Amino acid sequence: MDNKDRDTPFQKTLHFFLTKIIIGIVVIVGVVALAEWLRKVSLDKTNLSDSTKNIVIALVDSFLAVSVYILLFRAYEKRKVNELSAAIFLKNAFFGFAIGLILQSLFIFIIYLAGTYSIIHVNSVSTLITPFAFAMTAGFVAEILILGVVFRLLEEQSGTLIALAVFIILFAVLHVNTKGATFVSVAATAMQAGFLLPAAYVFGRNLWLPIFLHFSWDFAEPGIFGAINPSTSEAQGLLASHISGSPLITGGQMGPQDSIQSLILCSLTGILFLLLAKRKKNFIKSKWLTS
Repeated sequence: MDNKDRDTPFQKTLHFFLTKIIIGIVVIVGVVALAEWLRKVSLDKTNLSDSTKNIVIALVDSFLAVSVYILLFRAYEKRKVNELSAAIFLKNAFFGFAIGLILQSLFIFIIYLAGTYSIIHVNSVSTLITPFAFAMTAGFVAEILILGVVFRLLEEQSGTLIALAVFIILFAVLHVNTKGATFVSVAATAMQAGFLLPAAYVFGRNLWLPIFLHFSWDFAEPGIFGAINPSTSEAQGLLASHISGSPLITGGQMGPQDSIQSLILCSLTGILFLLLAKRKKNFIKSKWLTS
């Protein structure tokens, strides 16, 4: 397609960043929703255990989200989708998973030091399967949509700093009316989803890192430590635990991820990502400010 064709009103609209965001969300959500419908008419009628069904669903949803994203934007933007390159998968998947696990472990460790976290008993290893499956779906589907579609396209237009500011404000606004929300819980959520994960993407310039950070985060909190995680209904984990004490440390109704230590540690980790990204010259300048 030559530049003249791109200057037509139709092409301008088609390649406008908001149009791309809408099309990306509709297509990816549509395909995943179709897979969920097929599950109801096929998988639910089998004799497979719930754990097996959950793993199959997680694998299918994750595969579809990644595949559709690659196929869609390879055709739409006529480029290689380097942010989901197989060549960088292992290193970034391991790095992201490790960061998510370490952060959640630190949150719990601080609660333990405060004397309010205790292990009642250890469940069977099989209890890890369902939270693992739920976390995989959340990590892959959510970050493909939130970072791969929305943040990436917003950042290309507005620049890195404006996109980060928009995301922090957006996630704060979306969670301010959540039941049991406090200033700390809202701020913690905004810094996790609106700052830490986008900062991880800016640093690595790939989606594997934030996907697996999110995946590990949502898996470890309920699946390993038996703590509350607002994004999953799974209550049973490997460790059956009892958490009590000040909501400032425990996160209250929202769980350890919305504690004061979460707010501080996620903010510091996000800042570190951005400092390293700045050194790598990964920041994007705003088209709005330079046009």
